Amino acid sequence: MSELPAPVPEVSTHCPYCALQCGTRLHGDADVGVKVSPADFPVNRGRLCQKGWTAADVLHTADRLTRPLVRGPDGRLRPASWDTALDIVARGLRVLRDRHGPDALAVLGGGGLTNEKAYLLGKFARLALGTSQIDYNGRFCMSSAAAAGNAAFGLDRGLPFPVTDLRDADTVLLAGANVAETMPPLLQHLDRARLIVVDPRRTATAERAALHLQPVPGTDLTLAFGLLHIAVAEGLVDREYVHERTAGFDTAARRAGAWWPERVEEITGVPASAQRRAVRMLAEARGAYVLTGRGAEQHSKGTDTVAAFINLALALGLPGRTGSGYGCLTGQGNGQGGREHGQKADQLPGYRSLTDPAARAHVAGVWGVPPDTLPGPGRSAYELLDALGRADGPKALLVLGSNPAVSAPHAAHVTGRLAALDLLVVADFVPSETARMADVVLPVTQWAEEEGTLTNLEGRVLRRRALLPPPPPVRSDLRVLHDLAVRLGEPGDRYPTDPRAVFEELRAASRGGRADYSGITYDRLDAGEALYWPCPDTPDAPHPGTPRLFLDRFAHPDGRARFADLDHRAPAEETGPAFPLYATTGRVLAHYQSGAQTRRVAELTDAVPEPFVQVHPDTAARCGLADRGLARVVSARGGMTARVRTDATMRLDTVFVPFHFPDEGRANLFTHPALDPRSGMPEFKVCAVRLAPLSGVTP
Repeated sequence: MSELPAPVPEVSTHCPYCALQCGTRLHGDADVGVKVSPADFPVNRGRLCQKGWTAADVLHTADRLTRPLVRGPDGRLRPASWDTALDIVARGLRVLRDRHGPDALAVLGGGGLTNEKAYLLGKFARLALGTSQIDYNGRFCMSSAAAAGNAAFGLDRGLPFPVTDLRDADTVLLAGANVAETMPPLLQHLDRARLIVVDPRRTATAERAALHLQPVPGTDLTLAFGLLHIAVAEGLVDREYVHERTAGFDTAARRAGAWWPERVEEITGVPASAQRRAVRMLAEARGAYVLTGRGAEQHSKGTDTVAAFINLALALGLPGRTGSGYGCLTGQGNGQGGREHGQKADQLPGYRSLTDPAARAHVAGVWGVPPDTLPGPGRSAYELLDALGRADGPKALLVLGSNPAVSAPHAAHVTGRLAALDLLVVADFVPSETARMADVVLPVTQWAEEEGTLTNLEGRVLRRRALLPPPPPVRSDLRVLHDLAVRLGEPGDRYPTDPRAVFEELRAASRGGRADYSGITYDRLDAGEALYWPCPDTPDAPHPGTPRLFLDRFAHPDGRARFADLDHRAPAEETGPAFPLYATTGRVLAHYQSGAQTRRVAELTDAVPEPFVQVHPDTAARCGLADRGLARVVSARGGMTARVRTDATMRLDTVFVPFHFPDEGRANLFTHPALDPRSGMPEFKVCAVRLAPLSGVTP
């Protein structure tokens, strides 16, 4: 885009994509167009990735939703007025609730929703609908690390330190994180560090590493056991730290004792010498960090895998020290705040537990209802989707900020469950694959058209600011929830439509919780204060926030971190004669999540226009595949079509497929729905597949 004429509107805000939440400036308006430029914000320091530079293109995509759509008797979606659409939704919800009870109604939120939307959505589900059936797509992203972090530290914040602390690290271990493609501006904070990358693929991040550990998919847990074994056997454990600041070390060390390096090598394929080198690099560093990403977390044993890497970090004395630590690289834009304020199946605002009587009483008091009227915990995201339309499951689903037709595992099965609903309602700004299945589609605002807050991966609360008014007659998600609640008999003032008013209520609801936002205000954020939660509302001077957690004590009552007592577990599915290869999935630089936004940006679709399967040339030859030819990737659950990309750095037993594409290009047609028993995370990162050539078909 050429330079815009001056003067034009301008605003400081943040990128709509990943949890790094790079600072941006927006210039322009609806007439001349919008231009994005990077801000000198700490996490991105004047840099953006390709998605960030092109983010404004989605604002005016040709198929932008601007009018409500209602499915008619002929099965087609047709424009309708807001009153007509909302009346249809409210009437359908009332009928189903009266006939089957409140849990016949369900809600699926998203990790990209602002804090205000996530908060009001949870309140709407539990009061206006009266249902326990609410969860969000962050269950597919951060839940394993959250469960492990809460167990180890008594608190879950992705990074318990600012991103900028990483600049002084000597060594950083990245377990299952390809930051060179998923959040490129983060790399500048890792320039000094020697990187140890744990990943089955030779990713762009692994190319920069001093040491690449390339395990068999699904064996990260075993590898982490082995690394702890080496730390103990070679006398590299920080005994003083372990004695003074932790509990449970002896049991964890005894468990790890069975996993000597050569045994670990047999299972993982990682040479024993490389295992030893990795531990020594961490132990000998003046400042070291262990960071996990989706590659370690998106498993049916993801919580245990993250906990095993936390065990390693604790043994080396890293967490709770300036210049060292453990952290999780949160994925979605508000993946952190989105799981703190009530759209998760088992949580209330402030990261409170829905089963805690004191938590229920506090939040019910803020909401002005008796505590016993609040429903209990509901199903996790995949369990919720799997139950749709069944005799004992929800009959109606309201979706905000999510595209489960593409993003959920066992996708053909999930779209079948969506089709079985009596009522599917989707609020979105583009016709996503899930929206196209809906009975009612409600057009809502985009990021540059709305105010609010988000919480980035380091626990810093940020202001989203609007540059443009939404196109008429688009409404905000807050307005949609208000209008539906009123139609369902709720008092209108219980559901504010002004984000600032919602945030003021969120402050009160979070007061005293683990994620305490009560001392954070729009005025303080607008004044440029860097506020990290917990930030309580203190009676004297304003609380400065907590950029670094755990420096004095961990959040358990005794102040000690907990080593996890873990045992070995294999993946839910092993390879065999029928399905001889491991498949793993992930992101590519040009696209984001289900691709609903990035597939509408010409520059990004030109970069990666179609699904592909990355495979070693020898493996491709054995399967009868040619580079740039077409293939079917098939598991016991189904298959997808992809373009073959041969890559000599791939393991011979492993293929990789990105998950950003729809229809027959959905990677989640073959992924496994096995769930982590503690987090509800599906087994996205490993399953057994076979490859077969395909001709005459376009993906």
